[in-house]
Amino acid sequence: MTVADFAARLRNRETLVGYWVLLDAPPSTERLARLGYDYVAMDAQHGLFGYDGMLAGLTAIDAGGSSAGVIRVSSNDPGTIGRALDAGATGIIVPLINTAEDAAAAVAAARYAPNGIRSYGPMRSMLRVGPKPAEADAAVAVLAMIETAQGLENVEAIAATPGLDGLYVGPSDLTLAIGGATSTDPAVADAFEAALTRVKQACEENGIAAGLHTPSGEVAAKRISEGWTVLTVACDLVHLEVAARNHLSVARGEA
Repeated sequence: MTVADFAARLRNRETLVGYWVLLDAPPSTERLARLGYDYVAMDAQHGLFGYDGMLAGLTAIDAGGSSAGVIRVSSNDPGTIGRALDAGATGIIVPLINTAEDAAAAVAAARYAPNGIRSYGPMRSMLRVGPKPAEADAAVAVLAMIETAQGLENVEAIAATPGLDGLYVGPSDLTLAIGGATSTDPAVADAFEAALTRVKQACEENGIAAGLHTPSGEVAAKRISEGWTVLTVACDLVHLEVAARNHLSVARGEA
């Protein structure tokens, strides 16, 4: 899959399954990118790496050869978004989008003039996309996170933002936003499902991708059957802990 293919497939609402990276460990990120996931997303908001780690991780994803590199940026800021794109991200996930104006600002930050305000200095990304601004704009996907009460309230207007390629639900924050005592509070499960339905419908009505973070392949498969099109599965740090714990339990005869 080429750089441009990822954005085109996302805009066509094809099913894309990705993986989430928190660790500053390029060799493991490269191995993950060889498994066949459509994309590997690096979390620059809550992940345990800085800019150097992001750059090394994107390079590792490219070396893996089969996955697109996506960055969840730390904030809806033109400099932050531009830096992630210059480092070679094929797509960005922008957190804490509360209004259509927020979404429009994110789109503008990811597009060159006259379609946006991205500063021209592609550096590493020029090696992968090419120097022409129109080609770069076409190859980069922008997803807005719906994870707050205000964002949910405005989701229809956000989804209608010109140039936005999709919405992406942050389930932990959205659960808290609708009144959950914890990020997985079962007491608000029905309200959470209703919120998901509203987000997905907004995406369908506007012809954009519907993205969701999931804790497992089983949950991802369930959400795909419901019509979600961009599904991220768990993360490296959680899987490392789960695998290590299971091996320890077996070794001690506790499993």
